[in-house]
Order: sequence, then structure tokens, then C-alpha cells
Amino acid sequence: MKIILNSKKHMKKIVFFLASFTFMIGCTDDFVEVDSFDETTENFFNSEEDYQSALTAAYDLLQSTYINVMLGEIASDNTLAGGESAVDVPGIQEVDDMVHTPVNQQLRDLWTWMFAGVNRANYVLEFKDNIDFVGKEGIIAEATFLRAYYYFELVKWFGDVPLAVDQRLLFGDQDVIDRTPRAEVYAQIEQDLIFAAANLPLNQADTGRITKGAAQALLGKVYLFQNKFQEAAPVLEEVINSGVYELLTDYSSMFENDNENNIESVFEVQYSDIEGAGFGCLQCSEGNVAVGFNGIRNYSGPVFESGFSFNIPTQEVFDAFEPGDIRRDVAILDINAWAAANPEVSFVEGFEHTGFYNRKYIARQGDLNTGDANLTNPNNYRAIRFADVLLMAAEALNRGGIDDTRAQTYLNRVRNRANLGNVTATGTALTEAIYQERRVELVGEGHRFFDLVRTDRAAQEIDGFQSGKHELFPIPLIEIELTGNRWEQNPGY
Repeated sequence: MKIILNSKKHMKKIVFFLASFTFMIGCTDDFVEVDSFDETTENFFNSEEDYQSALTAAYDLLQSTYINVMLGEIASDNTLAGGESAVDVPGIQEVDDMVHTPVNQQLRDLWTWMFAGVNRANYVLEFKDNIDFVGKEGIIAEATFLRAYYYFELVKWFGDVPLAVDQRLLFGDQDVIDRTPRAEVYAQIEQDLIFAAANLPLNQADTGRITKGAAQALLGKVYLFQNKFQEAAPVLEEVINSGVYELLTDYSSMFENDNENNIESVFEVQYSDIEGAGFGCLQCSEGNVAVGFNGIRNYSGPVFESGFSFNIPTQEVFDAFEPGDIRRDVAILDINAWAAANPEVSFVEGFEHTGFYNRKYIARQGDLNTGDANLTNPNNYRAIRFADVLLMAAEALNRGGIDDTRAQTYLNRVRNRANLGNVTATGTALTEAIYQERRVELVGEGHRFFDLVRTDRAAQEIDGFQSGKHELFPIPLIEIELTGNRWEQNPGY
């Protein structure tokens, strides 16, 4: 059930407390029209309900990761910015063209929202010893996972970032806090995920809550990003051998709204169309904002709904699928072929129109159309799928020189589901096959840019990518100015 992430009426006190964190969290409308009350941040945690409410607030920022997913595709060679014109959301266009600067609204949003998530998780953890009750260790483990998740996003995008552990970043801290070397941030993320995995169950009673498998899978991914193959392989194989997850038999139903939280879902960000939102506060939406942005411009016809035509797949990625690969038409909508098969279809071509749309995450008909309907789509984001775990394990086993035979087994499980034959290559040829499989299996899901960067292939695949600069994104200028210009900007910016 999606109630975990969609209970803002229970979050009013929490969000009010957190509204004072202007340092690195920015100015949002999250806290407008909050009823006054007597509790303070220091005496709030007095019951299990209080901890659950604070945990809900920490979960809530997951919904803002829609911007991470969109930009992770647009920055890569998989998609183009699209939109209505070359000046439609300039920050997105700049990332697509690799001309982004420290003054970029979307990058500032990403920084702000991820640090808001860190602070909300740390709020729970700062007061974790206030009282005891049955099940508290699970709440603490979930909050610890969330801190790791948000910090992993921050370190992927920005490198060295301020690290806070079990305490909130408060206004005034900008005068004394520095950016922490990313190796230390990674070490804390690893520690958090090891703790979370040790204290979370394999299955949760409430759908959408973090599980042991989610913590292990993310830990394996964190190891992989650091080329720690010897550490990544066993933890990923533990997820594979747990018996909890399996590849979905019918791939065509993978991303449909009536098949969320299925057996392939290791970790899924929950979205809802119950509570609407507007452009004045995109992070306030309980719906998946990216789905509306990805949608077909001025669409009329069956199955789908209209959107803003951003994040447009390229001809190159469409052609990257092998003949007979059943995933291509599930992942990418060929709008011209669709219109030819459905004469009632009409649409308007947007900027950089290629004829393709990210079918995994465009709006489907049948939701509540809560206003703004383009910003309030109920499509869950499959943040970690079992197919991803299999491919990460295959990569760790192969690149770590551990076992190419097991690597082939995991790779071929994914390929066989796609109606493709086995790969028998070993060594570097197997590595290339795994890289290719990650591209076509995970296209449209926000992973491609970081896969290219961490494997040193970005400069050869992404137009405009400058080695030594574009591996990271710039720290928002306002954040540096708030520190009195003490922080150094990332190289090249």
C-alpha cells in the first residue's frame, strides 16, 4: 500500500520542524499554512507514532528523485532534452548539451531535495534513543537506509559533500562545515547499509517499506561504483540467492500501474494520484512528475495521456536492441508506428522530436487525473529491479576476475527473458556484453550516465562530455556563497 509515502496530513509537525533548515535545503513551500503547536524539535519523539511520522517525512523526499531519474537519462547518450523549444526549462537543456553551470535550477533542486532527505532521516536518528518500543530497531534501520540512499545520490552527482551523521544540518552550520571527501562519504554509506541490512526483514508487512534485500542491493551498487568487485559480488549474490526476488515472466507488464511492487521489485519509490500539486512546488507532488514531463505532447488517443515531450529517446538507443528483443517496444514507444496502428491518434511534435518516447514512464489512462494531472501521475519508479541486481552481480564477478561462468549465468537469465540467446564470451568481451545489456535492459530508468562515468566510457559516448570536468556536476553557486565562498567548486566549473 502506498500510504507510507502519501500521508502528508500526518507530517505537518515534522515538516514545520524541518522548515528551519535553510542551509543547503533552500526555500520551499512544504511548510506553508502549518498549524501552530507547542512541541519543539527537541521534545517531539515521545511515542511510536511520532517516530513513524518522522520516518514518513524522510520517505517523502524519495518522490523528489524524479529529477535525478530524468537528468540521469538526459545527461547520457540515451535521450535528448526535448520539451516545447530550445528554451523550455533551460536547466534541462543545459545538462543535455553538457553546458550546465553552477547556476542551474534543476541541479540546485536536486542538491536541495536530497539534503532535505538527509536531514529528515537524520532527524529520526538524532533522537533514536529517546524512548524504547517494540519494532523501533526497524524504524531506525529504515531511516539509516534512507540517509544512505540520499547521500549516494549526492555523492554520485556532486562528489565531496558535507557529511552529517545522526544530527541535522542547521542554519549557521554553513559557517563551519566543509565538504567531506567522497571516500569518507562512501564509507559512511557502506556502514549505514550494512547496519540497515542487518536490522531489516526480508519482507515487510507494508508494501513499499525498505527491506533487507533493498539494503543489500544498494550496498552492492555502492561497492560497484567504487570498483570494489570483491565486496560487491557476494552481497549481490546473497540477494539473488535469497529466494525473495525473480525476473517477471511477462516483461510487457513490468511498468504498468497495475503491476507495481511485483516479484522483480527490490526497491520501488511509491507514487500516488490522490493529492495534487502544481509548478509552484514540484517537490510537493505525491505523483511522479517525470511521467508528465516524459509524455507525448498534445496526445489524443488510446492507452496514453498527454505530456510535455521531454527526455526523448534517440534513434541510436532504439537501434541498440538486437533483432527479436521483446524489450524494445516496452521500453520505447515509436509514436509514428503507434499512430499508424491507431488512426484516431493525434499528437504534436516537440523540440528535438525523434519519433520516440520513454514508454516505461509516460502517463497511462485510468488514473484520477488530479490537478495538475501532468504532475500527479501514480506510476511508481522501479529504483532497483532484480534484473539490475543480476547484471551488477555479473559485472562484479567478471570485472573482479572472480568467476566468468557465474557472470554468464546471471547475464543470460536477463537475456533469455528478453527472448535472446546466451552469451558465451569471457574476459573483456563478456564485460562489453554486460555493458550493452545494462543499456537496453535499463534504458529510461536513469542509470545510463552514471554507468558510463563509473566505467570511464562517458567521453567516447556522450557528445560534449569533457574528461576531468563532467564526471561531476557543479555545486550550486548559492551554496558556496552561503559558506562565505570557503568551498572550492568542482573542477572545470
